[in-house]
This record gives sequence, C-alpha cells and structure tokens, in this order.
Amino acid sequence: MSRRTPALIAAALLPLALTACSASSDGDAATGDKASATGEGFPYTVKNCGVTTTYKAPPKRVVTMNQHVTEIMLELGLKKSLVGTAYLDDKVLPKYAEDYASVPVLAKEYPSYEQVLAANPDFVYGGYGSAFTAGDGRGREAFKKSGIETRLNTESCTKGDQPMDTLYEEIREVGRTFGISDRAEAWIKQAKADNAATAEKLADLKPVSVFVYDSGDKTAFTAGGEGIGNELIERAGGTNVFADLDKPFGDASWENVVDRKPEVIVIYDYGATTVEQKKKRLLSDPALADVPAIKNKRFAVMPLSDAVLGVRVPAAVDKLAAQLHPEAVKAATTP
Repeated sequence: MSRRTPALIAAALLPLALTACSASSDGDAATGDKASATGEGFPYTVKNCGVTTTYKAPPKRVVTMNQHVTEIMLELGLKKSLVGTAYLDDKVLPKYAEDYASVPVLAKEYPSYEQVLAANPDFVYGGYGSAFTAGDGRGREAFKKSGIETRLNTESCTKGDQPMDTLYEEIREVGRTFGISDRAEAWIKQAKADNAATAEKLADLKPVSVFVYDSGDKTAFTAGGEGIGNELIERAGGTNVFADLDKPFGDASWENVVDRKPEVIVIYDYGATTVEQKKKRLLSDPALADVPAIKNKRFAVMPLSDAVLGVRVPAAVDKLAAQLHPEAVKAATTP
C-alpha cells in the first residue's frame, strides 16, 4: 500500500472546514496586493489547506517532500532555492535530472523533523498530507513554531472542484509565493494550449471505461473521482469506473471491478512492484477472467508521478490518450 493511504485516513479526520476547502476558497484564497508579472507585490497573504501565511518576501531555503512538488519547483526554475528534498515515487524527468542531482537528498522516504531542521529551511513544501503527519513530528504547526512556513499541495485538501483548475492554481500560487508570477503564468498558458490540442485529437470519440490499478491484493487500491487522476482519464478519452469514490485514492473490492467491466486497465508504475508483476497478478486471478480488459489484455501504463497534481499532467493526458485511443491519436498526429 502506498504512503498515500495515511494521508487519506488523516484527511477523513480533519475538521469539516479543512476537508471542504477548494482552490477558489479555502484551498488557496489570495488576499492583498496581486502579484505583477515581475513578481512584485509583497507582503502577500494566502490561505492554503486551512493554514494562513503572510510572506514579506519569497522564501529562500526550501525543503520539498514528495516528487511532484519537487518537480514543480524545478519546472519553475527554483533549483537555487532548494536546500533539501525527499521521497521519489519514480525517476525524475530527464530534463530535471541535472538540477535534481544538485539538491541534497535528506531521506529516501520522509525525513525526520530533526533532519528537516538540519537543512535550515525557511519553507517546507509537501506533496501528500502524509508529508505533514503530526504524529511523526512533522506537523505544519510544529514547523511554524520553529519559524518555518509550509505549503501542502492542494490535491490533498480540495474537494468537489475541477482538478485541472486546481493544478493551474497550484502553479499560480507557488509562482506568486516565490515572486515569479511571470514564469507560472507562462507555464499555465502552455498547459492550457497542450490540453486543448489533446481535446481536439479526441473530438467525437466514444470514451472507453477504465480501471486504475495502483496496488493491492485483497482489495484494489485505485483512483477515485476527486483527484487529478480522474480528470486525466476523462481528458484522455476514458471513463473512470470508480469515479463515484469521493476521494483521490481509495480501496475498491475486486467484486466491484468485475461488476463494472472496465475495457482498459491503467497500471500506475512506481515502487518495488514492477508493471509486469502487476499484470501477472491481474491476468492470473480467475475471478477477473471475464473482465473485458483482462480478456483482451488491454493495459495502459503511467508513472505515478504523471497522475498526481504536478507539472507532468498535461503531457500525461496526451500520453494516456495515445494508449486509450491509439488509432485516433495516430491519425490526428500523422501529416
């Protein structure tokens, strides 16, 4: 089971005011002067997942926990601000490899509170709710008491919104916090253009039904309807058979997998269990023998880092579309 599971459990225990936050309200609501294209406009106050912070200037020494937020920082050209990082799901993209190699890795998984403090950060950016597990000493309040500001990727606290819009807002807020709104807006503009190009390729195509297999044996850990993973499937020309699961990730029974008859199984690739091992587990389960995706051996593969709220998403939509609708996408891209 992925480390995302404690985050889901923790989320269920949060106060209603926190779990109901969204990018347009409690998730990331900016007040005060707006950032200009040149990054001016401090002090700046933002409410992120229930925590309100006023920045008098951009953070200078940053620790990131979880790969997708590390890649956000690198994509926005903030390598020099990073004094530590931790917890990869898979390999960073080749274009980030050199920059990533220059950043100290504090721990293979989550660093301890003391390890983070040793890097002397003034800002900690977490990807999953589990990054700030209070029981492990890394609660946001504990960092605040040490004079360290924090940010949590908003996929961990938004609910009922449009996840692609949440992604744009995540990038906008990070750019605003670091005084580089021009870079953030340029990225958002390109992402919207890329998404529009993929949508044009898939115009008028019938969606295929998709089951996401992340992990699990007794139950299937899968993508629910609240996260970017679900919207990624929809934009790629699919329908998530567990879109009624009201969280980004969760467990589903194998009986429900059988009943919902997915045409394609999307395998999330990460960790010690290989894609081939996951395929073998699915293909060898007699209970799944009549599932259309199993009968036809229709699999698609995505690195986990493609399917969480980060800068990979627009390209990931196009890559998944090519797997769900190979002939249509090939025809649309052939001169």
